[in-house]
Amino acid sequence: MEMNGVELASVEKMPVKKVSGSFVRSYTDTLSVEEPLEIKISYSIQKKKEQSTISVTMRTPGKDFDLALGFLFTEGIITSFEQVDNVCYLGENVVLVELKEEVAPQLLRSDRNFYTTSSCGVCGKTSIESIRTISPFGKLDQDRLTIAPEIFYSLPEKLRVTQDEFSATGGIHASGLFSVKGELLFLREDVGRHNALDKLVGHAFANGNLPLKNYILLLSGRASFELIQKAVMAGIAVVAAIGAPSTLAVTLARESDITLLGFLKKDRFNIYHQSRFIQIPNLNEDQN
Repeated sequence: MEMNGVELASVEKMPVKKVSGSFVRSYTDTLSVEEPLEIKISYSIQKKKEQSTISVTMRTPGKDFDLALGFLFTEGIITSFEQVDNVCYLGENVVLVELKEEVAPQLLRSDRNFYTTSSCGVCGKTSIESIRTISPFGKLDQDRLTIAPEIFYSLPEKLRVTQDEFSATGGIHASGLFSVKGELLFLREDVGRHNALDKLVGHAFANGNLPLKNYILLLSGRASFELIQKAVMAGIAVVAAIGAPSTLAVTLARESDITLLGFLKKDRFNIYHQSRFIQIPNLNEDQN
């Protein structure tokens, strides 16, 4: 399978005026690039060639093929990398995913995602119900994992020092995949938190690493319903967020038995749901 193309720059320098008190000076700032990406899919059923636009999403250029594949997978449009024949650019901001002969994509799942901004999400009980039907893994045979609190405490700093684009711009989200021993395996960045996770899942999808049931996902911001939905699709067992979760995110984590932590810092976190398969030792009940 081919994956070819040249990606655009993900950061750009722009002139600004910096004001401090009553003083102003000219300054060159580094900003995250935000550009639309059109994700198209082509397939052939009974020798009839079809091509459809699946989504237009506002994203940071970089790892566009991961983004396209991750989006198609987490939305249930494709279920296996074996269905993919080729991924390429049709233009500067257009990615085409070509499926193999006689592979029929589940296009009805894409209707609500035709256009997404860099901060949008989805919500509603119907979406919670639909995740059960579109997940290709069903109910996973989860391994029992023991993860010490100190492992969780170490994750935010490991993510921060590896975030090249956040360090340069201060305005970008990240999703990082860690081993249960706290080793950062890979991360993806984007102005859209859901895009960053799709890029991460797309990378795992293309490399045959799904389901990610023995790993920790760290989100650089809040944990929204859509991010937990995508984590369920990827078979992720533990999600930790530096920010807060939403009520629907907690509801879905409980229904899917995903361990969900929020407000993760170097010495504290909240447990919103703890899976029966995940043990966090050395925690003592505070009687005060």
